[in-house]
Amino acid sequence: MCGIIGVIDKRRQCMDGSSIRNSLAMMDERGNGEGAGYVAYGIYPDFADSYALHVFFDDVQENKPVLDKELERWGSVIHDEEIPTYDSRIKKVHIPWRYFFKPDPGLAPERDTSADDLVMHIVMSVNSAPNGILIFSSGKNLGVFKASGWPEEVADLYRIQDYKGYLWLGHNRYPTNTAGWWGGAHPFNLLGWSVVHNGEITSYGTNQRYIESYGYKCTMFTDTEVVAYLVDLLVRKHGLSEKMAVRALAPPFWNEIDRMPAKEQELNRAIRLTYGSALMNGPFAICVASEHALLGFTDRIKLRPLVSGEHGDRLYISSEEAAIRRIEPHIRDVHMPKAGEPVIGRVIA
Repeated sequence: MCGIIGVIDKRRQCMDGSSIRNSLAMMDERGNGEGAGYVAYGIYPDFADSYALHVFFDDVQENKPVLDKELERWGSVIHDEEIPTYDSRIKKVHIPWRYFFKPDPGLAPERDTSADDLVMHIVMSVNSAPNGILIFSSGKNLGVFKASGWPEEVADLYRIQDYKGYLWLGHNRYPTNTAGWWGGAHPFNLLGWSVVHNGEITSYGTNQRYIESYGYKCTMFTDTEVVAYLVDLLVRKHGLSEKMAVRALAPPFWNEIDRMPAKEQELNRAIRLTYGSALMNGPFAICVASEHALLGFTDRIKLRPLVSGEHGDRLYISSEEAAIRRIEPHIRDVHMPKAGEPVIGRVIA
């Protein structure tokens, strides 16, 4: 189940959220009304140098001073405000807030701490404490908007059509192993990485133990959260390309590696041995967004659907071709990627 859609304009030409709302809403049969969400890149040009922290508060008067104090400890808040919401059929059980924050790595206890690492530390520390606070979006010039509800209801709650971005992800959730709640809705985000996922990560326990050994903490009660952290670890911290990261997360089977040419065989063996605990099992289709790219891939035998298409400067990735055609009816270049084969679109400028 679950419906996913992603689109990137390679020249950073912005699109409003109305098209992706309509595209995701046509996949309503893939969800059950327990969660939906969107992420857009390029929506905060006036605060592009700040980290945009999107937060759920259980109680603003009680919880907000706690987060204010924590952020002041590590840097400066440039601006903060309640995220505007509008009439919708969704019952608002959390108060969405946003901060534009500039960390000061010089305040970190360890030398040579980067701004990204400091923000990651803040997110993990705040989210693992029983404080009625959840930081669910923490990148620059991007924002996640999600809640429990149908895609069109969540879009109307935040008035998604008022935001303009050059890269969008959308997700319609059908939770299977955990209850639907606002924090468990997709996309999942850490720093510049955002993830939507259809399927089940059956290796979640192994993946969670592996990622938590590097200081990440899984707190949102769903397997998809670990994917965002694995991508951050492999690409940002370990320096792998997106293609090599996919090779680590959804690698070829050993018998396939044995049939490869010697050099390719050596590389793939090294990746499997090094990142064995990052390998993800189970049926899945995943879309990953970053400031510079949109990436899609499936499990190694493609037990969940994924289709891609290109039209002009735009790359589309979705669960269904019909969802892509809802945005771009005249698209001709449509592709069904093979199992484990990454589809990558990068910005040009």
